[in-house]
Amino acid sequence: MADYTKMWEELGLDLEAHAKLLEALPPTYYDVYLKQENRPQNMEYFDFVVSEIHGLRVQELQEFRSSGGKVVGTFCVFVPEELILAAGGVYVGLCAGLEAGTAKAEAVLPRNICPLIKSFMGFKLSRICPYFESCDLLVGETTCDGKKKAFEVLGDFAPVYTMETPQKKGPGDWALWLEEIRALAARLEELTGQKITADGLAEAIRKVNAKRRALRRLAELRKADPPPISGRDALLIYQIAFYDDVERFTAQVNALCDELEERVRQGVGVVPPGTPRLVVTGTPMAIPNWKVPYIIETSGAVIVAEELCTGSRYYEMLTAENGAALGDLMSNVALRHLEPDCACFTPNSRRLEKLVTMVHEYRAAGVVSYVLAFCDPYAVETYQVEKSLKRANVPLLKIETDYGQQDAGQLRTRIQAFLELLANNGRVAAAGSKS
Repeated sequence: MADYTKMWEELGLDLEAHAKLLEALPPTYYDVYLKQENRPQNMEYFDFVVSEIHGLRVQELQEFRSSGGKVVGTFCVFVPEELILAAGGVYVGLCAGLEAGTAKAEAVLPRNICPLIKSFMGFKLSRICPYFESCDLLVGETTCDGKKKAFEVLGDFAPVYTMETPQKKGPGDWALWLEEIRALAARLEELTGQKITADGLAEAIRKVNAKRRALRRLAELRKADPPPISGRDALLIYQIAFYDDVERFTAQVNALCDELEERVRQGVGVVPPGTPRLVVTGTPMAIPNWKVPYIIETSGAVIVAEELCTGSRYYEMLTAENGAALGDLMSNVALRHLEPDCACFTPNSRRLEKLVTMVHEYRAAGVVSYVLAFCDPYAVETYQVEKSLKRANVPLLKIETDYGQQDAGQLRTRIQAFLELLANNGRVAAAGSKS
């Protein structure tokens, strides 16, 4: 990494605390990612992005801001990237997957709160995240009570705009959401000084849809046995999707998929054929939260799909590209961004149906339900997930954890026992034999 000290200093980072954060990342990344065998060659780009995680991309954002551009930080897949692009802005995801700045976060938040919320608040208050400091506006959403109240607190330290996310998907909820989308568009126009036009929004929709199509292509290739890429590498790609340049990222994912298609043709995989295949569902895994996937994939299994916001919910639905009028395109954006089956919705039966379908399509032997401690929506909805999978005769392992490593040994023991269970009841062989 080049020397970005002057840039970090100008952004107001706590250089000493930031240096400690950067020192901790390389050894973890080496163990989780670089020690993998038979990785696709085109993962080199994504490794480079992580090596420059607080460098080159942040420098690009500063250059963009120097030219008059505005950077908008978000925390959820419900915030439309298309609107930000159409208003002339740049979108970056700000959720954090690491314990950092805990003492400062707990000075303004309860101690027993979701680690994701505590993490992003700690990153901001400790001034160790250059992405936070690069943002001209933070856009939150009311997908859980903890987040919506935390955004009020965050508003004391940065400019925050909060969208009201409906809790159902009926006609009245759709009308509310369309108004929220229009209100966000107006706020973005105010921020950037640029009007959102029909042509501009149509182009932004095409760009973001191209990114989603590339990720859907990647997901489809993971159905092969053996899979040509690990679940850890796929997760890393999904995490990077939230802050890399849209067109560059899309091109790199497609280049990777070209390589993966050849690997599938040749029968080359990252694990032997017949390796237990698992689907992970639950709360999002923000970078660098790799603990559970790492333990799963170093215990003898491979993750082939994720029913997560850092997974299928991010890319599975496209925004309709039809319509020439701005109002029609705005409606298309609203419709698409009410699609993700977040646990904030009630009822949320479509999530359960999709999960069972995903298990069959990816020939998975079982499901791991991953829930962050104090994430009430997903923790409570695990009951419905378990009931639905039991009806479909799909084994489930429930994990509740945080960002710390204290429970890593216990998690490994439980995951290994789950894999033994799958092998003993014949699920692994049965799942691997289906085509």
